[in-house]
Amino acid sequence: MRLDKYLKITRVIKRRTVANGAADAGRVTVNGRVAKACTNVKPGDILEINFGEKTLRIKALQTENLSQNASDAYEILGEEDD
Repeated sequence: MRLDKYLKITRVIKRRTVANGAADAGRVTVNGRVAKACTNVKPGDILEINFGEKTLRIKALQTENLSQNASDAYEILGEEDD
């Protein structure tokens, strides 16, 4: 599943256009690499999202058959203040 769509469906970022912009600006990494919006997310991937002064680290648990507001599709690994 595309990174921007995954972030939107799991409600980590509420709008797909905002998720797309964050990814294209280099504020999202997948497994330690800067990711674009079209990057494919698979179960087991570690995502780090930089929200200004905070960084959210999550692990993708599920990418198939997600419904809207699928918060059980990821596990929060940590949240850090920069």
